[in-house]
Amino acid sequence: MPIDTSSYYPEVPGSEDREDGFSLNKRNGGLFGDSPEQSDVSSRDPKPSGHVSDSKNKDDGQTSIERVADIVSHILSWVLVPLLMPVYGLILAFGLSILDVAPIGMRMVFTFITAGINVAVPMALVLLLKKMGFVEDLGLNGRKERLIPYIISIVCFGVTAWFMSAKGAPVWLSLFFAGGAVAAFVNLIINFQWKISAHAAGIAGVIALLIRIAKDGYAEPEIFFWLLLFIGLAGLLGSARVWLGRHTVWQVLAGYAVGFCSVFFLTMIK
Repeated sequence: MPIDTSSYYPEVPGSEDREDGFSLNKRNGGLFGDSPEQSDVSSRDPKPSGHVSDSKNKDDGQTSIERVADIVSHILSWVLVPLLMPVYGLILAFGLSILDVAPIGMRMVFTFITAGINVAVPMALVLLLKKMGFVEDLGLNGRKERLIPYIISIVCFGVTAWFMSAKGAPVWLSLFFAGGAVAAFVNLIINFQWKISAHAAGIAGVIALLIRIAKDGYAEPEIFFWLLLFIGLAGLLGSARVWLGRHTVWQVLAGYAVGFCSVFFLTMIK
């Protein structure tokens, strides 16, 4: 469940260096990766000077269904941004596990602290990095711009895991946040060579938490509804990222695998 400032609208690695301007962040890119035929077409048909921008041409040529799909995909991408997954996970844990006996005041305190560590702090640090010139775009479109945000994510998850453990939270809850740190670290390593979907990793981590609660977290009966809901949302979110051209199918599937495995196997530690 890493910070998704690393993959709001990142460019496919290497495409920024292409002279022909071809990019998988356009819908003429293949779902599973680069398309040689499309690359050849792009190189043979350079745009003349003074041409209308690609975004304007695309908007003019879109059908109403495509415009709706764009809007829905953007909404899903922001509502399910990985920055919020630690908060969503904690809220679900309080409502669906043995932690539902906790008083509302305690829930609010823990939720606000978690949001402060994993949402407010990373956002403030990214803004500071931009002001200092280390980041050009708050969306962190460049792959090289994502290194420090990933490190921030790892630290924030680690601090949250320590906090939960120090306050006597169940081991599986502390390990949920530790799993987020592991996922962020794996994504950091992969990011040096390839772009992986942090959105997919984030929501897959929450699904792993729900499965862990259902297994032996004294789950409430509604756990299965929420599990099915998040599985459905994960599918929609992955489809949205591919539709928007932010990732290929393989990058989304890799994100699912990293996020789910990191949280699931750690939370199974007794």
